Amino acid sequence: ARSPSGACQDEGGSPYNSGMNGAHRLSAFRIIDTHCHLDIEQFDADREEVLVRARKNGVTDLIIPAVTAERWDGLLALCMGDPGLHPALGLHPVYLEQHGENDLEKLPDAIVASRPVAVGEIGLDFALRDLDMKRQVDLLERQLDIAEAFALPVILHVRKAHDDIIRLLKKRSLPGGTVHAFNGSIQQAETYIAMGFKLGFGGMLTFERSNRLRRLAKALPASALVLETDAPDLTVASHQGERNSPEYLPEVLTALADVRGESREEVAAFTSANAREVFTLD
Repeated sequence: ARSPSGACQDEGGSPYNSGMNGAHRLSAFRIIDTHCHLDIEQFDADREEVLVRARKNGVTDLIIPAVTAERWDGLLALCMGDPGLHPALGLHPVYLEQHGENDLEKLPDAIVASRPVAVGEIGLDFALRDLDMKRQVDLLERQLDIAEAFALPVILHVRKAHDDIIRLLKKRSLPGGTVHAFNGSIQQAETYIAMGFKLGFGGMLTFERSNRLRRLAKALPASALVLETDAPDLTVASHQGERNSPEYLPEVLTALADVRGESREEVAAFTSANAREVFTLD
């Protein structure tokens, strides 16, 4: 529920803030951010403080997906320093022009050396017309083949390309993964779920105008849902226009619980279980 000021409320009606003001007491929930770019430069000035606040707000684990090969080493170093940070390695379609000729060839060796929880962030972005579609498809197919060879889940970035990606997935035998910031149809959702995928919901769910997305989140089975922030992007309604942060994940939890008519305890439990299942977290 929400108070008139927009602050989230607990079951007894008292407001709480999942940002800095709420960081003075430990959360009663244990939740997992399945998509957070904590390694990038927007967090360089206060990364440790952000992580401390997120942990106080109940975020026990974070999946950190890569976007370019040049960031792999820094991302892996960050995750090695904290058992609750889990790396994924991949080449993001939006950064097509930044990928070197040999980056794909480096991915199998990097997987062997670092044992990431997934291959990602990978996918197709057909919403950006200046990105070469054929090159995107080739990049994705080669990474899907690598994921299949290592029996790793994948973290998918999909914009205006769900049917295209589903077609490519059906050609392979993958152990599932996550569809980041899912906003497709119920039929597409059911197809992903049948292939072992979980569907990520984040900050957009906290906006009251997101009616279609809220209907989708309500209709889908609990076993298919995971929480995410995509920090520093796609922030929650209460921090619109600001840098997103994993410390705001409880607001996504509350929004998902509200639209489904379930308690935050229930939603925290099943989304965390789903994340642990798909990424094989301890």
